[in-house]
Amino acid sequence: MKLPIGIQDFESLRKDGYTYVDKTEQIYRLASEGRYYFLSRPRRFGKSMLISTLKALFLGKRELFKGLAVDKKEDWDWAIHPVLHLDLNTNKYDKAEVLEQKLDKSVEDWEKIYNCARPDLPIGMRFENVIEQAYKQTGQRVCILVDEYDKPMLQAIGNKQLQDEFRSTLKGFYGALKSMDGCIKFALLTGVTKFGKVSVFSDLNNLNDISLDYDYYDICGITEEELTGCFNEEISIMAKANNLSSEDCIAQLRKMYDGYHFEENAPGVYNPFSLLNAFAKKKFGSYWFETGTPTYLVELLRRYNYDLEEMAHSEVTADVLNSIDAESHDPIPVIYQSGYLTIKGYKELFKKYVLGFPNEEVEEGFVKYLTPFYLDNRDRRSVFDVEKFYYDVEDGKPEQFLTRLKSLFASAPYDSTTGDKENHFQNMMWVVFKMIGFYSHTEYHTSDGRIDLLVETPSFRYVMEFKLDGTAEEALQQIKDKDYPLQFKLDDKKTWIIGVNFSKETRTIERYIVE
Repeated sequence: MKLPIGIQDFESLRKDGYTYVDKTEQIYRLASEGRYYFLSRPRRFGKSMLISTLKALFLGKRELFKGLAVDKKEDWDWAIHPVLHLDLNTNKYDKAEVLEQKLDKSVEDWEKIYNCARPDLPIGMRFENVIEQAYKQTGQRVCILVDEYDKPMLQAIGNKQLQDEFRSTLKGFYGALKSMDGCIKFALLTGVTKFGKVSVFSDLNNLNDISLDYDYYDICGITEEELTGCFNEEISIMAKANNLSSEDCIAQLRKMYDGYHFEENAPGVYNPFSLLNAFAKKKFGSYWFETGTPTYLVELLRRYNYDLEEMAHSEVTADVLNSIDAESHDPIPVIYQSGYLTIKGYKELFKKYVLGFPNEEVEEGFVKYLTPFYLDNRDRRSVFDVEKFYYDVEDGKPEQFLTRLKSLFASAPYDSTTGDKENHFQNMMWVVFKMIGFYSHTEYHTSDGRIDLLVETPSFRYVMEFKLDGTAEEALQQIKDKDYPLQFKLDDKKTWIIGVNFSKETRTIERYIVE
């Protein structure tokens, strides 16, 4: 079976005999029941393939759909519609003129097709003219498909002036979708995010956002049923290569790549990019995360001393999930919409979504990506020290791993310590312990307070309290006064209590006490 890794064109996929997971039932419903849509999904999740499939459908290329669900729909007329396809994923948008040039080139290409050039008009009015002329000349209403509509806006996060310029340009351009309504058959805009406040969509009150709709939760991505129904052969091959049964192989795939939820009651969805790469390489590797992570996400976390444990268990409303703006101090919407967090539950009473990491690939990758922003691991010796640190923690040697931590923190880049809050050092500790794979929980709630950091291994438990420019004695005494270890006395694990004082001046551990 040929796996379509990196292939985003539906026509070439079908003609060249690659595997296609049939999404045309949902696509048919989308195309026949409404007109204007917006869909947000993480990168590398199949948005471009969805756009390409819709393009072939509206161009009436029925031969490409032979054997698929939509081919059996008697009410689909297979008419040939004009299709205007705009892909904003191919440029680096670091200047306002880059977006203007991209839009100008796209409109110019369409003007040549319909012989309707109007260089005297603004770009939005030229787009309107193309839509009108395409409809008049063909007698068929137009299909408009925009892939990665938000790429310019995402690249300008943190640069308010540039983002405002992009927003103004795109708002005027996309306004044609409303003004030319009578000439349009269908429109879909896809992207990673949905920008709030003075949005590029503020005038498009006819745009249906299906990002959190149950009916379309699996229009991108791969369900468990599709996994076992379409990739049985690949599962068997991969299981054999890793000395696993097919059942255990599926369980490992589920743990690594499943877990994306795009509606509170919807089943989990697999990341298609990671799944296909795992089958091709026959290894449970980290594939999606290696394709790039926005540095701005980490910069937001560090700049505002955002609690990493809180981030990984956020509770937010739908308004927060659906909105990003250039001046926001809250990284959660960006992180969620980018795919690093997903819906894990829903609190009906308070209308709040509970977020978490989708799967092991994302959690491990995110922690590894955070590491150099908190600790300097560019030197090979630092990586070697972390390996020793792992065994110190596992073997119950707190004095040794705390000495290593002190050394690691002292070598952290100066600009990583941007705040004077205890939270910054707490995040550094969280990153280290998550990086080496042990259970770690910051601000762990007890009956009489919150433990700053709780770390557990199969044989040992570490209860830690931190102070900033205080004393290790004060930290240790707080553990005793609150009797934090009390709830753990019924099990057989050895529990260490540790008081740690951090120094703002030296940016590392000033002193620690272990009992």
